[in-house]
Amino acid sequence: MGRAGIDELRKLLDERHSCRGFLSRPVPRETIEEILTIAQRTASWCNAQPWQVILLSAEATNRFRAALLRHASASPSATPDYPWPREYLGAALARRRECGFQLYDAVGIAKGDRAASAKQALENFRFFGAPHVAIITNDEALGLYGAVDCGAYVSNFMLAAESLGVASIAQASLVTYGAFVREYFDIPENRRLVCGISFGYEDRDHPANHFRTRRATLSDVVTWIDGASR
Repeated sequence: MGRAGIDELRKLLDERHSCRGFLSRPVPRETIEEILTIAQRTASWCNAQPWQVILLSAEATNRFRAALLRHASASPSATPDYPWPREYLGAALARRRECGFQLYDAVGIAKGDRAASAKQALENFRFFGAPHVAIITNDEALGLYGAVDCGAYVSNFMLAAESLGVASIAQASLVTYGAFVREYFDIPENRRLVCGISFGYEDRDHPANHFRTRRATLSDVVTWIDGASR
């Protein structure tokens, strides 16, 4: 594909962002199937393709939204299948804070306003109003490496969606309450919940969509080893 291909990929990566405000309009099934077909080309270790996808229609999403919101509001503790990061340190902590501050500034939450921040946190369990949700699971036997493959699938799903004018956001929060989600969808014990993807058409007027996170420079993340290095 040459230059045209890399330019298109760069454009998709530059324009894709985590959408936190969706229109209620459903995405046509044929569009969703095209996204899934493209994402299925994701590379995986030994071509294991460990991901399985539970894909919710708009009606099914609304039912799940209501059920998960009730559960999250009543359950202070959560037990995800994959443990949360032990802690954020250094640059990761700074980037996490910057993202959070940008979101709070965008939606008008003042520093220290715990009630407003708690309300915003519940937006995760509303899927930010998205009409569709995909739940991604991994083969338990493949462990971390299967989860890495699933992460690649999630990334390609979101890029494919962006190419078709569909906004998305990957959400660990959708599988925070692992036991509840497992029972709700009758997910077998040999599958591990990785994350969810909320998707639909972006509400461009929603204030939560009016900021963009920064990316680290190459010098921040790349160590070059040349022929003279030992």
